[in-house]
Amino acid sequence: MGWLHGQVAIITGGGSGLGRALVERFLDEGARVAVLQLSAQKAQALRSEFPDVLVVDGDVRSIEDNRNVVAQTVETFGHLDCFIANAGLWDFKQELRELPLSDLDRAFDEVFGVNVKGALVGARAAVEELTRSQGSIIVSASNASFYPGGGGPIYTASKHALIGLARQLAYELAPDIRVNAVAPGYLPSDLRGPAALGQDGRTLRDLYPTGESYADRAVLGRPIHAEDYTGAYVLLASRRNSPTATGTVIDLSGVGVRGRRDRGVASATTRESSA
Repeated sequence: MGWLHGQVAIITGGGSGLGRALVERFLDEGARVAVLQLSAQKAQALRSEFPDVLVVDGDVRSIEDNRNVVAQTVETFGHLDCFIANAGLWDFKQELRELPLSDLDRAFDEVFGVNVKGALVGARAAVEELTRSQGSIIVSASNASFYPGGGGPIYTASKHALIGLARQLAYELAPDIRVNAVAPGYLPSDLRGPAALGQDGRTLRDLYPTGESYADRAVLGRPIHAEDYTGAYVLLASRRNSPTATGTVIDLSGVGVRGRRDRGVASATTRESSA
């Protein structure tokens, strides 16, 4: 049996990238899975590939859509153990000076609506069922939750806010519900930007098509794939393996550690100084 045998989880944005990898990993670990997915095309692809997964069409910004996926999940599987707020928008590192004044309000509302409001209303919709099961909430943070340069000011601010939300919910919902976060780093995915900035047709995969494209950016110098980040979610969802974890953020990005190039430059400088 897997670490999540018998558990029921909702994953938002489970149609591609990290969300899709989480669906597969949670199934492998014995969980039953429901997905809230905005894209009808991705939703249909999930239904075709994973007939045992409950796929509900909806927008994470909508409290009614979140209530709907919770209700359908409980009706189908009997209970709910874990809510994963994973859906997100990036901003393609669009800097402050590049943000058009005419679109700034809409871009802010769109990114914060998905990245922050989506987690808030999802948690609100799930809180009664998670209280009954003594379950957990996990939010997908980012290296941009801690460090500059992972996005532009709108995305970075939203991911900082998401950490604050997770910690506040951990404080409020204890001892009934554990609330934690995972901060992935680079990964090839279908992550898109806000329509307000004309970025809804671009994806992160357009910039970096494969896991190998990230090897030079990674501290460990190895290809990166979405499934590389899923283990931390399994750990935090597991009652047996993380029973004391709440208000915890697991940073998997490696951004806070100096990379091989920095070490190489430092070593070369030290050798030159010694000579």
